[in-house]
Amino acid sequence: MRRPLNLIQTKVTLRSKMLAKPAKALHPDKFGELQVRQNRLEVSAAKKAKTVVSLTAVAMLAFAANSVLCRLALRHTEIDPTSFTLIRLLSGAIVLWGLLVIKGTPRTSSGTWLGAFSLFVYAFAFSYAYVNLETGTGALLLFGAVQLTMFLYGYYKGERMQGLALVGLLLALGGLVALLLPGASAPPLASAGIMLLSGIAWAGYSLIGKQSNDPLAATAGNFLRAIPIMLLASIPFIDKFSVDAYGVLCAIASGTIASGVGYAIWYAAIRSLSSFRAATVQLSVPVLASIAGILILGEHLTLRLALTSLAVLGGIGLVLSDKRSATGRQST
Repeated sequence: MRRPLNLIQTKVTLRSKMLAKPAKALHPDKFGELQVRQNRLEVSAAKKAKTVVSLTAVAMLAFAANSVLCRLALRHTEIDPTSFTLIRLLSGAIVLWGLLVIKGTPRTSSGTWLGAFSLFVYAFAFSYAYVNLETGTGALLLFGAVQLTMFLYGYYKGERMQGLALVGLLLALGGLVALLLPGASAPPLASAGIMLLSGIAWAGYSLIGKQSNDPLAATAGNFLRAIPIMLLASIPFIDKFSVDAYGVLCAIASGTIASGVGYAIWYAAIRSLSSFRAATVQLSVPVLASIAGILILGEHLTLRLALTSLAVLGGIGLVLSDKRSATGRQST
């Protein structure tokens, strides 16, 4: 059945008008709202970046303080490595649990046994290695192991370094080697192996922390779980227990401020860092520890220390400033 000609013409006319009708312009108010939202997102991103940088800096200072406190306790007091580690973990667990209570979110299920075991291995090996290792040698072995472990994991997860980030990494590594190797004697093989084990465990602990949605609760849970592990490991060393007031104070400070609070801050920061960035920024710790040794222990400032510190910190700055420093999948 054929349609009437006038009906067909009417439909053609209506369709032509619809096609010819210009697109509706965005109302000025709507455009303004979109612009405001965009500005808010940019401000929020900038604030988040500044927060991550601040948290990372505080965490690195805490790690450096750990080295200083451990050296003070094990070389200048009567406390033994096992007692130091046990008090460090116990005091850290207490202060972290207290922070959770204040926050109003105490959780007994936070953290993991794998994270706790990594924490235990790191802390126990760290203390025993520093009994016989020089400060610079120990720091080089520890953070060298951390870098290698985290780089390998990052590469496995698809992260790649490019441009300025790669230059920064090489600059930081070169500065660290120049600072630590020339004046360091050959380390005892056993102590060197223990410190390498400590670095691998610390890298694993950091990578496990990237998966946490509640850094404070996870850190507290790991410290609590590490205590029974540490108690079992302490049994063979009971006859060697030795403490004094100054050593206990160093261990408590290491556990509460430098370890407990410091690790919680690091957990919060590392979730926004790639494995490559997290590894590179930790290269600053030996430099910071050396500076703390000058200020606290009366060690001498040398031109080499000043120049290599600039190289390490400058290299880290390049890595953190290059947005292309990690391409591919981010590790979780």
